[in-house]
Amino acid sequence: MDTKTQFAKLGLFDAKVPRYTSYPTAPHFSNDVSPTDFEGWVKAIPAGNSISLYIHVPFCRRLCWFCACRTQGTQSDDPVRVYLQTLKAEIASLGQILPKGVTLSRLHWGGGTPTLLSAPMMTDLAQSIAAIAPFAEDYEFSVEIDPNEIDEARLDALAAAGMNRASIGVQDFDDEIQETIGRIQSFDVTKKAVDMIRERGIQSLNADILYGLPHQSKERINESVQKLLSLSPDRVALYGYAHVPWMAKRQQMIPSDALPTPEERLDLFETARQLFMWDGYTEIGIDHFALKGDGLDVALRTGKLRRNFQGYTDDTADVLIGLGASSISRFPQGYAQNASSTSAYTSAVRAGQFATARGHTFKGGDLMRGRIIEMLMCTFGIDGDELQRDYGLGTATLRAYYEEVATKYEGMIEVVGTQLTIKPEARAMTRIIARDFDAYDLSKAGHSSAI
Repeated sequence: MDTKTQFAKLGLFDAKVPRYTSYPTAPHFSNDVSPTDFEGWVKAIPAGNSISLYIHVPFCRRLCWFCACRTQGTQSDDPVRVYLQTLKAEIASLGQILPKGVTLSRLHWGGGTPTLLSAPMMTDLAQSIAAIAPFAEDYEFSVEIDPNEIDEARLDALAAAGMNRASIGVQDFDDEIQETIGRIQSFDVTKKAVDMIRERGIQSLNADILYGLPHQSKERINESVQKLLSLSPDRVALYGYAHVPWMAKRQQMIPSDALPTPEERLDLFETARQLFMWDGYTEIGIDHFALKGDGLDVALRTGKLRRNFQGYTDDTADVLIGLGASSISRFPQGYAQNASSTSAYTSAVRAGQFATARGHTFKGGDLMRGRIIEMLMCTFGIDGDELQRDYGLGTATLRAYYEEVATKYEGMIEVVGTQLTIKPEARAMTRIIARDFDAYDLSKAGHSSAI
């Protein structure tokens, strides 16, 4: 039986599974987590610890049809100014309860389009953050940059604020594909943005590119990847386009009959993957690539690679606080998510409250199962010694776990002692194998395709 036939038999081309950037995943959050819980979890951070901070800016000048993020379009700066004032109030409230000496190991501005902020707005926001927590010595400050929405003044403001990593979205450079997904962004515009970033001494560059887009072929993704490689990003995320028009109504603008089949999606991924590998990138988890010596490459080699809402990370902080509408925080105690709509978020903050609207408190086997899934997503294996040491997992239970998946995925998994490994040729099955360790009901969550 060839590999594709085996994949088909095991449901790879039909399955809808989580991307597992959290466990449990966000569809399983409930309203049981309150602003009081969020406040208590913040206050429980040990004094002097380093944390991660995520800032969400939900606005875009244009709404790309392929995007499923929580964003809203605006041609005016007025709602952005109002939102910024609310965000600053939330930051100040957080500062009032942060334990003494907390520093930021990671700061990330995402969206939406955070570079939609004017240069003075960026400076204002950065100063508000610095007022509550300074950067740690080995910090990383990254910003999602839209090449169509950036200029010299805004990059000057970001560089002055300490940005040392930039992230650009490419999606695809093909003209027809760009028109079909509602994202016009030429290679020349992208290169100009990259050049301006590097002129300011910011050498660390992330880039996102998508496979599975309408009208995409192996020839077209080959050309787009080659153009991206000419920009020499040190990290690349090769994401599969998630066509979920029942969740993101704007995706109804994209013709379903122009989308590649699941089998073709796998070929597109493998085409791009091979190009990155041939160019000297290290494969990081299921969909990231990094140059030798990059933080993700080092984290993979030293066993410190982790997965969070931004994808793969080398950040070792055990607290991630998300600010802004719909942002999600992760604490050792659980997850807390802000109100998703900008209006509900604003109302809560203006009332002097934190905007937590839902979340999840860890219970039962959540932490252990979450760690198993993270291991699979990061290293394509499970370290049974760690599970026994850190979670008290019994030998009999571990063996039962291994026997069940080894039988189900015969020939794809290797078990040696307390270690389980997904074979290289079967790594496309990783999210499906991870699902076998998920104790929650996934039947009504509406997840994206497994490939």
